[in-house]
Amino acid sequence: MPQTPTTVVSSDDDLDLGRLFGLLVDHKWWILAITVLFGVMGSVYATLQTPIYRADSLVQIESGANAGPIQGLAFMTGEESKIEAELGILQSRMVLGQAVDQQQLTLSVTPVRFPIIGEFLSRQGMTKPSFSDKSAWAGENISVGKLQMDTALNGQSLQVRILNEKQYRVVLAERELGVGEVGVNESFAGGLVVLRIADIQARPGSTFNLRLSSRLAAINSLRGRLSINLQGKDSGLLQLALQGPDADQARRTLDTISEIYLLQNVQRQAAEAEKSLAFLEEQAPKIRKDLGDAEDVLNAYRSKQESVDLSMETQTMLTRSVELEKQLNELNFSEKELRRRFTPSHPQYQALMEKKAQVSREKEQLESQVEGLPETQQQILRMRRDVEVNQEVYVQLLNKIQEMRIAKAGTVGNVRILDEAVAQPGPIAPRKKLIIVLTTLMGGMLSVVGVLGLGMLRRGIETPDQLEALELPVYATVPLSDEQTKLSEKNSYYTQQKLRKLNRERGINGLLALRNPTDISIESLRGLRTSLHFAMLEAQNNCVMITGPSPGVGKSFISANFAAVCAQGTQRVLVIDADMRKGRMHEAFGGKSANGLSDLLSGTKQLDDVIRISDIDGLSFMSRGIAPPNPAELLMQESFSRMLQEVSEQFDLVIIDTPPILAVTDAAIVGKQVGTSLLVARFGKNPPKEISVAKQRLGNSGVLVKGAILNAVERKAATSYGNYGYYNYSYK
Repeated sequence: MPQTPTTVVSSDDDLDLGRLFGLLVDHKWWILAITVLFGVMGSVYATLQTPIYRADSLVQIESGANAGPIQGLAFMTGEESKIEAELGILQSRMVLGQAVDQQQLTLSVTPVRFPIIGEFLSRQGMTKPSFSDKSAWAGENISVGKLQMDTALNGQSLQVRILNEKQYRVVLAERELGVGEVGVNESFAGGLVVLRIADIQARPGSTFNLRLSSRLAAINSLRGRLSINLQGKDSGLLQLALQGPDADQARRTLDTISEIYLLQNVQRQAAEAEKSLAFLEEQAPKIRKDLGDAEDVLNAYRSKQESVDLSMETQTMLTRSVELEKQLNELNFSEKELRRRFTPSHPQYQALMEKKAQVSREKEQLESQVEGLPETQQQILRMRRDVEVNQEVYVQLLNKIQEMRIAKAGTVGNVRILDEAVAQPGPIAPRKKLIIVLTTLMGGMLSVVGVLGLGMLRRGIETPDQLEALELPVYATVPLSDEQTKLSEKNSYYTQQKLRKLNRERGINGLLALRNPTDISIESLRGLRTSLHFAMLEAQNNCVMITGPSPGVGKSFISANFAAVCAQGTQRVLVIDADMRKGRMHEAFGGKSANGLSDLLSGTKQLDDVIRISDIDGLSFMSRGIAPPNPAELLMQESFSRMLQEVSEQFDLVIIDTPPILAVTDAAIVGKQVGTSLLVARFGKNPPKEISVAKQRLGNSGVLVKGAILNAVERKAATSYGNYGYYNYSYK
């Protein structure tokens, strides 16, 4: 016999981890299927995605004395090349704009592929099949020599359809513009479009979309695909990388960027050398004139004083004074150069002025020492100092002018291209393995979350303890059998119709109690027979109403098979189908719905005409009859009460199957006239709130629900691992 051990009931608000784990176990195949489906979708997505390739090159920016002749003039510039500035130049519109122009990146030529899989098949080398008339396939391309479009048409797609090796048709916005010849500058749309196709390597019917974007948009797109990384803090090595769907174009574009950057660097160095040379040549005549004037003054003074020799002390002062004047002159040159480049607040300019002030102070100290010399010695010292200083500066200036002329003629810049651009053999994107792993994990997580979410939202009754918590004694728990599964509403419409036809053909064999009397569900109904016997001892009559909160809970299954079980126990039993709207109990007995309860209550039939004898001894049944327009009104008539009184006297047990109480009021009307009312709840379907509302609605009509039947109980991990821990056993 069925036994139903239970554990202590926990609060509904508690988080039942065991039940959640059980839900995952119950739906493990769904979770696995969804996870695999997501993994397959990720694999398909990664396979169909256009691969992205990467080209890279290596550039060196030299610094110090080897960085070029202009850097040798440290006395004028006092600065070194900044890597940050070079990075900015590499990504500037000046450099990238020239690359866009040279590589025609404003023009995009896109072949029209077969939908979804055309790009993938083309990459696999598939040639044009017979069923594809407009798509371009592997090895098909065109070379566009020139495309000019009016600015109003920028961004619009120009379609080129290949006619043959020498001709093509041009279409714009579904409007045909004309036919063009290969290698000829063709004008379309009144001169708004000028196009020259240099070469066609495609079969007739292949279509290509040509789009001309703005120069700024192309520069921004190129900048977004270009990455520059500094290799080491002070190495001056820059790694340039460019990504794109066309590996060869990425390599060519990156080479162009490197060459443009190198060229502008050389031009910039040459321009600086030219400016410095002009400045030096401007100063040379002035220094030459100052030197001549100083020599004239010295010679005149010597002649006047008839030669004057310098003492050892004065000679030392002269040497020191010449050095200081030389330093001041160099600092003055540097100040003029820096004044052209920086504001007085610049750190380099400030450092130069501090150095100049220091030298000036040393010069003043030396002048104070010179003041202590005899007058003749002072005059000779100052004159010889002027001559020697001007001579040193003039000689140095001539040397710098010569160096600058050589530098201007042989400027090489401070940039070297160490590695030319090379496209890596394999694509860097999409990362197929990562995509597959992520999509598989996403599928697993979504399926788990979905199962747990639905499990938390659909908290149907799963144990007798939940019904007893609603103050409903549980008279029976009926496990779900394979036979009952076939009869349940979970099956397809076709399966239900087929089973009903078979039931009508084999008559009483439609009852599970007769087909499989040892089924665990029937054993549970035998237990209900015993429990109900004691529950009806104090009832007003021997009529039992079986109803449910909603359709599909299995109340008709319970009513018919419970009646069969009771009849097999030597009782005289009548089962009445009081669901005059959609009742189908007659199908279980192999009969028809006509000549039933509705016909009796409407007065067209007598009681003896509607009670039918079944093949089971002691079991009779009454079908619903012809569906009336007013079932509730018929049940409220005196004839229904008289009928119940008569059948109660004729039979030991009268079982009445009614419609669901939450759908219609029929059950409330019937329940007031029977001695015992039972409520059927389906495992996992009816939530406690629904059961409570059904009980309350019956109670508001004066119907006391004696107890409940938990139907279609399944062995699930959610209940096995859960806090309720409900189990079913069979004994054979």
